Amino acid sequence: MKRSAKPGNHFCGNLRRREFLHTVGGGFPALALTGLLSQEGFFSKANAAPGAASVNPLVSRPPMLPGKAKNVIFLFMYGGPSHIDTFDYKPAMYGMDGKTIDVKTFGRGGKKNQGRIVEPKWKFKQYGECGKYVSDLFPHLGTCVDDIAFLHSMTAASPIHGSALLMMNCGSVISGKPSLGSWVNYGLGSVNENLPGYVVMLDQSGGPISGAKNWTSGFMPASYQGTVFRSKGDPILNLRHVNGMDRSEQRLLIDSLNHLNEGHLESRYDNTNLSARIASYELAYKMQATAPEAIDLDSESEETKRLYGIDREQTSDFGRKCLLARRLVERGVRFIQVYSGGAHNDDNWDAHGDLEKNHNLHAGQTDKPIAGLIKDLKRRGMLDDTLIVWGGEFGRQPTAEYAEGTGRDHNSYGFTMWMAGGGVKGGISVGQTDELGATAVEDRFHVKQLHATILQLMGLDPNNLSFFHGGLDEKLVGVQEVEPIHQVIA
Repeated sequence: MKRSAKPGNHFCGNLRRREFLHTVGGGFPALALTGLLSQEGFFSKANAAPGAASVNPLVSRPPMLPGKAKNVIFLFMYGGPSHIDTFDYKPAMYGMDGKTIDVKTFGRGGKKNQGRIVEPKWKFKQYGECGKYVSDLFPHLGTCVDDIAFLHSMTAASPIHGSALLMMNCGSVISGKPSLGSWVNYGLGSVNENLPGYVVMLDQSGGPISGAKNWTSGFMPASYQGTVFRSKGDPILNLRHVNGMDRSEQRLLIDSLNHLNEGHLESRYDNTNLSARIASYELAYKMQATAPEAIDLDSESEETKRLYGIDREQTSDFGRKCLLARRLVERGVRFIQVYSGGAHNDDNWDAHGDLEKNHNLHAGQTDKPIAGLIKDLKRRGMLDDTLIVWGGEFGRQPTAEYAEGTGRDHNSYGFTMWMAGGGVKGGISVGQTDELGATAVEDRFHVKQLHATILQLMGLDPNNLSFFHGGLDEKLVGVQEVEPIHQVIA
């Protein structure tokens, strides 16, 4: 007969042999097993990517799978560009302006069942051999459509900026998870130890909401976090401070910081932030000879500068960042994220008020530089192994947010992103939203599938790339297996 444990009595009559060995002697057998496994390197292996070295976390590692892409340039349109005004052509909407219809939407204003149509404010025309319709907002990018795969049925888990940004950057609406760039560097390492493996360039108006949470290394070592890189002046913070010291002073500073990080003053210092400071100073120490040359755009030809729009005030800032991204890719930087839009309101793509004013501004700043980046990479033979990703944290609704005006609220039910180069098929469009662009209706893709696609194109198995943390094998795509978007993979 099976016995039941009495209240307060932890002994069970059917105690298994393994349970007995685990609990006998106050659990000391388990402690001994832990020690043996530690001697065998079990825990360090569980905490490492395939082929990871224990000394240098950014040592270059072979890919897990065949992959064509070696680098990623993520062009992040912060705020949420309107897909139906850019790349998702909706001819049925023309002539419907101001009409109130039944349509389910969910944005910062909550869930609604009705709305006033705001028809697309720009005309579309066909480009390239594929005949892709592109808005008049992007005449330069229109000439590149045969190299681009458009994803018209993206969906996200949140219509709110903060959580949607975290989902797009880190694969979770909860903060504290490593970002996409951290996962790429963790899995593949860096081929240039004198430059960051992960670079972030922010808009001149400021950074996105939640700030550094969007390029954090989370529970991974600080070595994998993004480094904010400036296109003018000192490229990274702390570089000038370290440059002002001689070599012996620099080395002494770094050794001192490492000494603190070992726990000698744990009660007075935040060791997590201290690790980041050490990584920053170490990087600055190595970058003294490398960084100035990397950001020296004066060495580029005038024709190349014009290609990126650096010769025009409107496109100069974003053009410099795109050209710098190409130069960093040439020098082995693994993951680069360039933000269009920062701060709040019309400083980014968040067009709640005047849609035309907002999108004319941001598309005008980015169209020519992005097209220049694609064309420059292609003519240099670099597009084949450089993956470009374009998009924001969500799209926008087909209806007006307010009783008056052309502003659109957020839309996570269906929006457009695109990819080019790095093993992506060009001249194709995948997925579809309904005739108003309100929701994805064909081949619905979640942000996690976008991440899985990027990892696979980089030669990383999205369902097996893991980091051992808190007793779990953590993954960018989560615990459930996620399929990449096979339709866009060449």
